[in-house]
Amino acid sequence: MQNKKIQQYGYQVFVPSMQMDKLWALGWRHFGYLFFRYSESQEGENLLHVQPARINLAKFSFSDSQKRIFRKNTDLSVEILPTVIDAEKTDLFELHKMRFDHNIPDTLYDFLSIEPATKPCKNLSIEVRKDGKLLAVSFLDIGKQATSSVYAMFHPDEAKRSLGLYTMLLEIEYSIKQNCVYYYSGYTYIEPSFYDYKKNFRALEGYDWEKWINLDAQK
Repeated sequence: MQNKKIQQYGYQVFVPSMQMDKLWALGWRHFGYLFFRYSESQEGENLLHVQPARINLAKFSFSDSQKRIFRKNTDLSVEILPTVIDAEKTDLFELHKMRFDHNIPDTLYDFLSIEPATKPCKNLSIEVRKDGKLLAVSFLDIGKQATSSVYAMFHPDEAKRSLGLYTMLLEIEYSIKQNCVYYYSGYTYIEPSFYDYKKNFRALEGYDWEKWINLDAQK
């Protein structure tokens, strides 16, 4: 990773899909209208080095363990819809955030705009249900040739289903069907962290703030 520290922020209400692809490729992310990229993060006494991650979809294949997650959840129904924040999702969010003891978000609007389906870019919800009950939702930004995962949540009573990973796998599957080139899974750290689950994917690439590098060889 380069030595120069990066810490940039800005606001944008609408960004064309092709421009979103370019921003993701430079390590940018957004929550609502707030766009940001940073190369370091202070977590308590530890200084962590940020590494954006993406999957090269042309080279990707599901691992045996990921296939088992699909099989584990064959009794669930899945819908992919334009994102709407409603009472059902808000209730699930309140349950989901009880899993955390620090950096607890206030509302879904910490991650999504007030018009999440179209601003600042197209966004879809991957909604997972059992017998009509909402068990998990993830929110996926749609670019021209890439997608980017924004946030995921699930019912804590269903943790054994690995629904966080399941919705991530559904996002990847959707991206492949849409002939996308890349799926951006968000930030990871060079150091071990809570986000290491994002590193357990084939065809993984990481951004060193100058170029994208293959991380498969590092597994």
